[in-house]
Amino acid sequence: MNNRGLLDLTISLLPGLKITDRIYLLQVFNKEEDLFIQSKRDIEKILEHEIKDFWDISEVFERAGLIDTVCRTRSIKWVSYTDEDYPPLLREIFDPPSVIYYKGVLPNPEKSLLGMVGTRNPSPEASEQAYKIAGNLSRLGISVISGLALGIDAMSHRGNLIGGAPGYAVLGSGIDEIYPSMNRPLAKRILDSGGAVISEYTPGTRPSKWSFPARNRIIAGLSRSVLIVEAPRRSGALITAGFTLDQGKDLWVASSGVERSLKYDKSGGMKLVDDGAEIINSAKDVLDKWNIGDEVHLERENLAFGENKGELISTIAGFLRIEL
Repeated sequence: MNNRGLLDLTISLLPGLKITDRIYLLQVFNKEEDLFIQSKRDIEKILEHEIKDFWDISEVFERAGLIDTVCRTRSIKWVSYTDEDYPPLLREIFDPPSVIYYKGVLPNPEKSLLGMVGTRNPSPEASEQAYKIAGNLSRLGISVISGLALGIDAMSHRGNLIGGAPGYAVLGSGIDEIYPSMNRPLAKRILDSGGAVISEYTPGTRPSKWSFPARNRIIAGLSRSVLIVEAPRRSGALITAGFTLDQGKDLWVASSGVERSLKYDKSGGMKLVDDGAEIINSAKDVLDKWNIGDEVHLERENLAFGENKGELISTIAGFLRIEL
């Protein structure tokens, strides 16, 4: 909790508000007491529009206190838009979350993150490429951020963990509601790496079909660039691609995501390339795009993964069994 007490958390819980409304109220009020004396009608006057939902400010404030208690008992931290620890890149997007909850350590704002996302039902070549690109970047100290979903997300996280860089995952559920549940061990490994699991949803929030598209703007917001590894025509990864372009960031597609296949739908990634997205073949391509290729040297792209090679093979096979 910051020195504003429960003010920011209370504002984040007021029903019926747009994200931009919440950010505005965070800037209008400085103390809990100032908000506590406001009626719903007073807030409507400040925002200059009607709010359809009803609330009792004392009840919302009480709920904020309960959530804060839950966070402290479950080692969940929260940071608001007004805090200096709030990720600066996230503050720059059009609709930043007023509060984010997290476990672990938030990304270092001085270090670039690569967003890596894609289909939950990947081809073997896309799974392998995601793992290798993320792994090679990790060995150079570059972290990947993704959504902890099955398929490409999980392969990207797993690859990134082998090189020692901290990993980052953004959830479409509360921090204590890891989804899918089979990725709970992966979430723990991300935390053990010195990274973080992040969400804009309060503890206890179950995932929904609306929460995943919304979380994609956070993945894009925290990334310097985003790599769509493989995506079918209808894919949540394409929503992330849209947010990436809206935020004025580089959008790339992995080479495996545009290879012709009779079994796997790659049309989403192909469409992105047709629309101008550049193709990434390796981790070195990422370094070159970021103009840091001369600062590091990859003797060969297919680094010897050693004991991790078995994990790569078993992980790919596991995902194919799960999702067929």
